[in-house]
Amino acid sequence: MSFVLFRLEKNVNHHPQLLVLVRSHLQDRIVMLVDLDYFFAQAEETRNPSIRDKPVVVCVYSGRSEDSGAVSTANYAARKFGVRSGMPIGLAKQKLENADAVFLPVDDAFYEDISKRIMSFLRGYADSFEQVGIDEAYLDVSRRIKGSYEEAAELARRIKIEIVTSDGLTCSIGVGPNKIVAKIASDIHKPDGLTVVKPQQVTEFFSPLSVDRLIGVGVKTTEKMRALGINTIGDLAKHDVQRLIDVFGKKVGLYFHNASSGVDNDPVQERAEAESVSRISTLKEDTRELRLIIEKTDRQCKEIEAELKQGCLTFKTVTIIAIMKNMSVRSRSKSLENKTSSVDVLIKTVYELFEKFLEQSDLEIRRVGVKVSGFARDEKSQQQLTSFIEKD
Repeated sequence: MSFVLFRLEKNVNHHPQLLVLVRSHLQDRIVMLVDLDYFFAQAEETRNPSIRDKPVVVCVYSGRSEDSGAVSTANYAARKFGVRSGMPIGLAKQKLENADAVFLPVDDAFYEDISKRIMSFLRGYADSFEQVGIDEAYLDVSRRIKGSYEEAAELARRIKIEIVTSDGLTCSIGVGPNKIVAKIASDIHKPDGLTVVKPQQVTEFFSPLSVDRLIGVGVKTTEKMRALGINTIGDLAKHDVQRLIDVFGKKVGLYFHNASSGVDNDPVQERAEAESVSRISTLKEDTRELRLIIEKTDRQCKEIEAELKQGCLTFKTVTIIAIMKNMSVRSRSKSLENKTSSVDVLIKTVYELFEKFLEQSDLEIRRVGVKVSGFARDEKSQQQLTSFIEKD
């Protein structure tokens, strides 16, 4: 469908009526992107209101030293000092040296509990729903509000009030004719923003925005586009599509052409189940000692087992991941004879794989991980769960 839209858009200068056909499909959909503001840090503020006005930095600590690890999320008070996600904790502390800052470890269980509650609530407002992260979800509300952007704006306001009332969190919402427009709109007025972009406003809305606002345009792609004289989304929309294809390839070039024109036919829908479940973490020190590695992977295996139980899944393939001292990545896999959900089987297989791996490698290991794949439904567990629910 996106290729057809591209061909129509390419010829609109000669056939203006085709532009009406291209844009008319946008009129049929109204999509929201709900984005919980600086989620981890804001969740910590609700748990401890006394830190709300301070710079709050939520970190992933490696355990090697007090400052070893990276920033996961920072609130806006911390961002004013230049603290950003992915920044080393030590650098973040330097930037906040003269501020009364609060550094906290990531609390996945706490954030997941809040997220599940809010996502369940959001599903109730959507004709179709797609969660794209722990703190983001798309809602197609076209039928619910009967194509009215005024009603969509009012619904968005109700959602914002409900989330603040129930969980004390603000969110930013973008409303538009498709997912691309809604996503970019949600980022415009943060935090606690609401931006509505009607189909006829898309070109005017997109044109002045920096090209790196577009989904899929990272640092390297931005540099390439700057070299082509493309600085804004409007510049990209006007750029020769064949030149985009020559530089970025057919699939990506067409995507940039369509996306910059506000054309996106991707439906809002529940995502397919994950093809794998994995855990990876940093060892306290570089090592080749199997005991230290297994202490870490045993915990990972138990976390994976808990996640699989929630989905009533069995697995067939076990993979170990080793990031070496020189930062090279190695992996080894084993396919089991029968699918299983047994954590004991998982732990035993991981042990055997790492034992064999260490015999074949002389390098010390920096990070270790475990991944399982080849899923199937555990019908017995599913039946037990269903029986429990029915009895309750």
